[in-house]
Amino acid sequence: MPPPADIVKVAIEWPGANAQLIEMDQKRPLSSIIREVCDGWSLSGSEQFALRYADGPQLYITEQSRGDIKNGTILRLAISPGRAARQLLERIQSHGIDARLEALKELAKLSADPTFAAEFINMEGIGTLARLVESGNHFGEMLAFTLTAFLELMDHGIVSWDLISLSFIKQIAGYVNQPMVDVSILQRSLAILESMVLNSHSLYHRVAQEITVGQLIGHLQVSNQEIQTYAIALINALFLKAPEDRRQVSELLAAEWTVLEKMSEYLEQATLNSTLLSCYHVIRGNRPIKAEMAHQLYVLQVLTFNLLEERMMTKMDPNDQAQRDIIFELRRIAFDGDTDPTGTEKRKAMYTKDYKMLGFTNHLNPAMDFTQTPPGMLALDNMLYLARVHQDTYIRIVLENSSREDKHECPFGRCAIELTRMLCEILQVGELPNEGCNDYHPMFFTHDRAWEEFFCVCIQLLNKTWKEMRATAEDFNKVMQVVREQITRALAMKPSSIDQLKNKLRSLNYSEILRLRQSERMSQDDFQSPPIIELRERIQPEILELIKQQRLNRLCEGSCFRKLGNRRRQEKFWFCRLSLNHKVLHYGDLEESPQGEVPFELLSDKIPISDIKSVLTGKDCPHMKEKSALKQNKEVLELAFSVLYDPDETLNFVAPNKYEYCIWTDGLCALLGREMGSDLTRSDLDTLISMEMKLRLLDLENITIPEAPPPVPKEPSSYNFSYNYS
Repeated sequence: MPPPADIVKVAIEWPGANAQLIEMDQKRPLSSIIREVCDGWSLSGSEQFALRYADGPQLYITEQSRGDIKNGTILRLAISPGRAARQLLERIQSHGIDARLEALKELAKLSADPTFAAEFINMEGIGTLARLVESGNHFGEMLAFTLTAFLELMDHGIVSWDLISLSFIKQIAGYVNQPMVDVSILQRSLAILESMVLNSHSLYHRVAQEITVGQLIGHLQVSNQEIQTYAIALINALFLKAPEDRRQVSELLAAEWTVLEKMSEYLEQATLNSTLLSCYHVIRGNRPIKAEMAHQLYVLQVLTFNLLEERMMTKMDPNDQAQRDIIFELRRIAFDGDTDPTGTEKRKAMYTKDYKMLGFTNHLNPAMDFTQTPPGMLALDNMLYLARVHQDTYIRIVLENSSREDKHECPFGRCAIELTRMLCEILQVGELPNEGCNDYHPMFFTHDRAWEEFFCVCIQLLNKTWKEMRATAEDFNKVMQVVREQITRALAMKPSSIDQLKNKLRSLNYSEILRLRQSERMSQDDFQSPPIIELRERIQPEILELIKQQRLNRLCEGSCFRKLGNRRRQEKFWFCRLSLNHKVLHYGDLEESPQGEVPFELLSDKIPISDIKSVLTGKDCPHMKEKSALKQNKEVLELAFSVLYDPDETLNFVAPNKYEYCIWTDGLCALLGREMGSDLTRSDLDTLISMEMKLRLLDLENITIPEAPPPVPKEPSSYNFSYNYS
């Protein structure tokens, strides 16, 4: 007979004594259980004790969290959080340096526990730590532990960051600005400043007065990737919380480009004999880039591109003479040798002709072409950059098209406007960064005007593709579709510099795009006849079974998942795998990400497959409902799934990537006898069926397969056609 659901069997340890094995009744008050445990070891004052986990983060167990205790859990009897907080506070304020250091070390560890943190904060512990920092008398390990404890306590959100004093901010900023400071102190200081900026509007202004982006650039030149990561995170925080006014944004834009340049310079030093200033060379240099660094680089890229949003959404004022002068300058640069006629009517006619040659849709008033948003004035900015910085290229494009027949000319103005809009869509200008996304493009870190240079490369690609397609005005949308495909395919290859982008685009000419399209359509085009469709239907169940077995085998190998939490805290992991008989899910917490399979013995928790009711995904998951409204969690939302099992319990997952998400959702659906509907299953199904059919039809190469089976011949008039060999 199985034990009642409210009874869990646990072991409880106490230093110097044998562990107690008890059956904990979850309906009994926790204080009653603690009193019973204390009596077993003849300990008085049970109200001064509490239970903690013996493994992992060793959190205190409360009435609210006791439901997470599983059978076989090892617990530890410890002094209560209130008593521990009081003792540590007294030891921190003692005069003995060794005692104070040990107390701060223990405090840094305990501060991650929300129960202890609440008790310590109620005793004005935050103020005590702040005064220790403000005094400036602590250095080395003692200061590092103090800052660690302070940051952990503040991250619980119990105390408002607005209560932080100006002297504390100055002291923390001083550690960041010091040329020689301990790595751990610098790391904590950068993290504290980042939290101040992100959590308090008033503190943003105070921090911005003490720390400038220029001062943070020096920390990008060190060899410690953790320091680089925290420095970029603080830069991103300053960027995110910057005021809306134009002057501040312009300053930050200049500062951001300076950061990119300095990072590129550092990477060039780290990778000898390199001629490309790119972050990619830092990444593939001495050590692999970590996920958090990749994320911060992605955020930096997104926020930098978002500075273009204002111009992208600004319409041109046809009556603004300064803006009209920019269009006039485009005409002047392109047709510099032409002299203006004296008469007003002649000049107007000549301008109209020139604007037509420039490819504007509205020949009489080209300003009207820039009234649509997006791309608004951003398109005009790009055109002006091309005309001024790459003048020869600009003149060649304009004159080359003006010398073609009218029906084959590539309208530069119209193309530049549409291309700018397309690039804004591809790079998602104006979108907020997604939490957990690491998709950054190294080439945008190689030039102080990377966006404009990217446009210049793409407008030349568009002009080249137009010629290769021998396009006319009616083919404009077709050309733009091909150019979009060329750009997206090239960006997917992650070129490390603008020059590499040019090389990749050069290989992706129109003929190559046609070849790729034909190759991708081949399976669809070749297998549309009824006999082939029938063969496909017969093969499909075998392939689906093969995919199902692969998914279940992967679940048996298991996967490591990251627990959702504060990005600055040390990452916490847990592992889950399916039993070899496909009847039980085993899972448990890990201290660090494993390098291979985790034995079943190390996974303390399990769920019978027979108890699983359903698999939830996306916003339906319990752990996503409070987060789904936040735009920055869009990426996490797409990787979330939950297992709902009896009695109304859930096991929540966030897959490390889309591949693992598809593997696990498919495998769980297969275990429940449901259809595997992921994108990966559809892709694998198409690939495997295509390969299997090609193998089966190999002997029929160059033979036309009839649409219908051949007719059955008529019966013979007689059956007397046997031979007698006797």
